[in-house]
Amino acid sequence: MRRFLPISAFCALAMIGTLPNPAHAALETGAHAPDFTAKASMAGHEFSYHLAEALKTGPVVLYFYPAAFTKGCTIEAHEFAEAIPEFKAMGATVIGISMDPIDKLTRFSVSECRSAFPVAADPDGTITNSYKAKMPLLHMASRTSYVIAPDGHVALSYASMSPDGHVERTLAAVKALQAAH
Repeated sequence: MRRFLPISAFCALAMIGTLPNPAHAALETGAHAPDFTAKASMAGHEFSYHLAEALKTGPVVLYFYPAAFTKGCTIEAHEFAEAIPEFKAMGATVIGISMDPIDKLTRFSVSECRSAFPVAADPDGTITNSYKAKMPLLHMASRTSYVIAPDGHVALSYASMSPDGHVERTLAAVKALQAAH
């Protein structure tokens, strides 16, 4: 028996191919990073995270990820956790953001972030949208990493759905910022 793809499914697939690739939608290097305050969790403890306050102590590595406890996001969280001593040595802090609820991220902050850095909840996508990091048609962020300089400008903008390369690129950008000052 022959099976045919329904016309509506074919049209939907065709439209997906015309949507902007989230890897090309991120804020550009040099842009002003939007300030935000969000519920966050580190080592299982919830608190209010404010970007402007974090920037007073040095550069901020801000990375968006699709969903806690998924394969790629777990790999990326482990890699950032392992690199935290290097970031700290250069005066930088790291925060991950997803559109997951804070209770899920509280667990993720302990098990996958290894209590090494905070993760913030953006359940309505306000922050994710302001950083142009939301996936089209989906209620989740694309995998996008930024390094925000203490003056609030974007020093690095990197978007790739693969978790590979995000830590290395953000470390290199923080080193470049440190060398320039």
